[in-house]
Amino acid sequence: MIYNLSENNSIANKFIAELRDVNIQKDGMRFRRNLERVGEVLAYEISKTLTYETKEVETPLGIASVALPTDRIVLGTILRAGLPMHHGALNIFDDAENAFISAYRMHHKDGTFEINVEYTSCPNLDDCVLIICDPMLATGASMNLAIESLKQFGIPKATHLITAVASTNGINHIRRLNPNVKLWIGAQDEELTAKSYIVPGLGDAGDLSYGSKMQD
Repeated sequence: MIYNLSENNSIANKFIAELRDVNIQKDGMRFRRNLERVGEVLAYEISKTLTYETKEVETPLGIASVALPTDRIVLGTILRAGLPMHHGALNIFDDAENAFISAYRMHHKDGTFEINVEYTSCPNLDDCVLIICDPMLATGASMNLAIESLKQFGIPKATHLITAVASTNGINHIRRLNPNVKLWIGAQDEELTAKSYIVPGLGDAGDLSYGSKMQD
């Protein structure tokens, strides 16, 4: 299943447009906040798919019946670029448990790169609803490695991936290797560069959020 936020008009279009805008990107705080807001919107959409149970809540004047979610949520993110979206999802699922995956591209002089996973911190995932946040789904390789690294911690009842911008290649890669995973995206772009950056995309989400870094 793929849910593409941009296929329906909403205020989220503004958040995505500002994320892409080369001039607005100069404001790192606004860039992070827009990623956070996209995370909030996509997490809200995911909430519609959860299991609910009617419970009674006591008010000052009586008893109200309310349908409340019963699933145990685990929010995962790929460091460092995924942190703003993770925080946005955590604003919605404020009692969620959390997982963190340290994955990065190691670039070589010939222009190729490999993706390394150094560290994973995660609670038990058995029978939970797992939501993994990453702002860019380019080739899909990092996301697939994140999914693989989390398998040692248990088997979720459902796995959702949320991303601000995804390439068609990345979507197809994840669907081929993980057919049961549900994708929630802000927008879909067709092109990848030779260095596997999405076009038109929005650039390097990690650098735009937290500043440039030295690269081995």
